[in-house]
Amino acid sequence: MIDPLLIVVGGIVVVSLVTVIAPRFNIAGPLVLMAIGLGVSLLPFVPAFTINPEVILIGVLPPLLYSAALQLPAIEFRRDFAPIAGLSVLLVVLSSLGLGLFFAAVIPGLGLALGVALGAILSPTDAVATSIAKRLGIAPRVVTLLEGESLLNDATALVLLRTAVAAVASGFAFGDAVANFAWAVMIALVLGGLVGWGNLRIRERVTNPAANTALSFTIPFIAYLPTEHLGGSGLVAAVVAGIVTGQGAARRFTPEQRLSDRLNWRTIELILEGGVFLVFGLELKDIVNANLGEHEGLWYGTWLALSALGISLGVRAVYVAGIIWLQGRRSRRHVVHRERAERINERIDEMQEAYRADPAAFQNRVADPAHAERRFAFVRRRVTRTLADLDYYRDSPLGWRHGIIIVWAGMRGVVTLAAAQTLPHEGVDDRPLLIFVAFLVALFSLLLQGLTLSAVVRSVGLSEGGEGPTREEQHALDAELREASMNALTSGRLLRRNGEPFPADLIERAGARLTRPPDDELTVRARDLLEFRLASIDAMRRELNHISHDGRYSTAALRHALAELDADQLSTELRIDGED
Repeated sequence: MIDPLLIVVGGIVVVSLVTVIAPRFNIAGPLVLMAIGLGVSLLPFVPAFTINPEVILIGVLPPLLYSAALQLPAIEFRRDFAPIAGLSVLLVVLSSLGLGLFFAAVIPGLGLALGVALGAILSPTDAVATSIAKRLGIAPRVVTLLEGESLLNDATALVLLRTAVAAVASGFAFGDAVANFAWAVMIALVLGGLVGWGNLRIRERVTNPAANTALSFTIPFIAYLPTEHLGGSGLVAAVVAGIVTGQGAARRFTPEQRLSDRLNWRTIELILEGGVFLVFGLELKDIVNANLGEHEGLWYGTWLALSALGISLGVRAVYVAGIIWLQGRRSRRHVVHRERAERINERIDEMQEAYRADPAAFQNRVADPAHAERRFAFVRRRVTRTLADLDYYRDSPLGWRHGIIIVWAGMRGVVTLAAAQTLPHEGVDDRPLLIFVAFLVALFSLLLQGLTLSAVVRSVGLSEGGEGPTREEQHALDAELREASMNALTSGRLLRRNGEPFPADLIERAGARLTRPPDDELTVRARDLLEFRLASIDAMRRELNHISHDGRYSTAALRHALAELDADQLSTELRIDGED
């Protein structure tokens, strides 16, 4: 009997080495790990390996999805929420029904309910599998669609699975299915949002870094467990908690907390993601052996799996073609929408000038001048965001080439593997066959689509070098932040960390130096200048938070700028502490 601790340690070492080595040979790490797991399982002295599906559903998926949600590009996610919701809900339902009809027709005695249950298992794309696509430099908008879909479609699939399994025993009721789905999503949104909000409020008051990190590890489970207990989707709750935390971290957490979260969750994601694919490979031998004695070997299950994968890709292709067509129709109206938004912006300028010239004329509608200025600023931000959204749709349109990538990158993975093993033993005579089909669909999907995705991306010419901000966008954002720092400098709003003002001569001496780009900044050892630098960084961070609401810059650019400010602050604080 092999020591379980040795297995865990060996698994972490293998995952780490493959993560470093696989990219050098342009091979996706998850596929290498799956092959290693399969190879180890075939060794004669290695016993059959199985893992409780609850370990995956409860112990692995919540932190994995939470980690992905922390880094979700919120601005782009909001802009494409409608197609993401369609891929996550409507496509899963259509795929499940289509596959259910197929399985009910070709597997004797299975029935439509179990057919739909297996269809629900096979329908959702997977966040872990989608990580293969993210490493290929695909257009950022396509990555956002794939990532958003894979984060949210698990709820649809698992609720359909529950409903179909319940229908095997007690019959199917459409109204109950819709009500169960609505409740599962609603309670997940509420509890996930509350957990994310509480996470921000509590952890911003915990100054001990180790304790703060320990608290962060509990958040996906705090969101998952009560939601599941109340009949909701715990996975969606974990995703919502991650989105709320990720968007509030820039305002609520310190640079140390953000840096710690980023590194710790990347490590957790690396280990769990790699471990899932290792386990997948290790379990294949046992699953194959369970089906060797039935249906005259493995061909029957293989034929079913290949057919199911073909049906899934066919339904997905038709649905994605519809999305691309609708997006094309919308893009033709963007010029009209932009002209309308620009006229509204001009009207706001005229009204604001008129109000400032004669406030009395507006007294019946707006009594407080400060309130009036806030209303003008609010409406202008909304119009600016609309204009930025229209520019985004114009600059990153979805065409047929993007549709090909969206279809081919929708791979099945860990959710399919874990959900298949939750099928009940009682009342499901073909359970080994159904699990075998699910594993083969995930395997064929990862091998066929995963190994050829890079070639497909190259063939359609959509490799764009990753999701990072462009140099022009980053320079424009840096210029705005330096301007905000200069404005705070000249207005006298910069204060020391203890609230005391800076000397006037220091402000005059330091202004030009502190507003230069970091690469050109001269080394300054005077404590007052370092304190002044911290105050300047704080002013730029406040401006960055303000800019993040109008949508003019991508999430990648905003996060890059925040990381630069955090690094600058940590470096400056270390220099101050070194002089004490």
